Amino acid sequence: MARNHKRKAIPKSAVFKHRRLTPPGTVPGTLVADPDSPAPNYWILQYGPEGFTENPEADLADVIGCINAYPITWINVEGLGDVEAIQQIGKAFKLHPLALEDVVSVHQRPKVDAYKDVLYVVARMPHPEAIPATEQVSFFLGSNFILTFQEGTPGDCFEPVRKRIREDSGRLRNGKPAYLLYALLDTLVDQFFPQLEFYADLLQNIEDRIISHRYAPVSTELYTIRRHLLLMHRIVRPLQDVIGALMREPLNVFDEETRFYLRDVFDHTTQLMDMLETYKDLAGHLMDMAASSASARMNEIMRFLTVMSSIFIPLTFIAGVYGMNFKLENSPLNMPELSWYYGYPLSLLMMAAVAIGLMLFFRHKGWLGVPESERWK
Repeated sequence: MARNHKRKAIPKSAVFKHRRLTPPGTVPGTLVADPDSPAPNYWILQYGPEGFTENPEADLADVIGCINAYPITWINVEGLGDVEAIQQIGKAFKLHPLALEDVVSVHQRPKVDAYKDVLYVVARMPHPEAIPATEQVSFFLGSNFILTFQEGTPGDCFEPVRKRIREDSGRLRNGKPAYLLYALLDTLVDQFFPQLEFYADLLQNIEDRIISHRYAPVSTELYTIRRHLLLMHRIVRPLQDVIGALMREPLNVFDEETRFYLRDVFDHTTQLMDMLETYKDLAGHLMDMAASSASARMNEIMRFLTVMSSIFIPLTFIAGVYGMNFKLENSPLNMPELSWYYGYPLSLLMMAAVAIGLMLFFRHKGWLGVPESERWK
């Protein structure tokens, strides 16, 4: 039975609309904000083994001055509409200008870059409530902080991580910033599974409709689903490379135990890739099945029309012959049936006999259905 996921319907518009904000030849490191991007909101979460503090309504001054208050500081910036604020944050945390340029250019391929003191990771985060919406998330991992930059779509999938920090559940409060990065990436990757389950339910529903009513108009839905699965493949495949690169990164920011956890995330991305390949193939097979069903339906219609034409052709011939009205008194070779008392009923009986005979012949050949000799017993 298909599961009922309470999520928004699949939009007909494209999932990604890439628009380059800087003209070719622009100086590297130039920051240009998308005019549609909202102003940033700041969320500061600081913690350590002894406790935590949280400020979901921080301002830029709080962000710049909070770094040494706790062993680990997580600053989330939601919205990329203020270039000057992003530049100030970059200066305060010694972030490379090229990395900041990638932050505001929100259609980056998932990747990982190692700078002198900071590890930079780019990924796309699925939205927890809207399918197939995603947004770019940039992670900066330092010695005692993590910076995350989100495009600005309200909500994210990181609330379970925040809850674990507040409740001191698991290793987060006693771990290093690298473990927090692992936890965020793990949550991000796991968020793809509900989306794939959503598409699996859609494909199952379409398959049931095709089997129960093989002429169901499902081609448009299947095309949309397959296109979204291809776009998700473009996200998950490089994300898998990112996780693999973090497992082998040269900065040694991940201890051996955290690398084991990263290996688990890598396994999840491999599972996602397998599921994506399966569902893409299934969508393609269902498209072929729908096309075959439509072709079979057209063949049935053409067969019915051909059979009807074949039946009425001899009837039209008989009616045409007797409609010529040659008179017997003009020649003994003309139609004697025209003057018979039962001539008209005889012609009708002849037409009926021809029609019935043709239908029996067509049925015997299987042109009106499955022949009796080939039916399942």
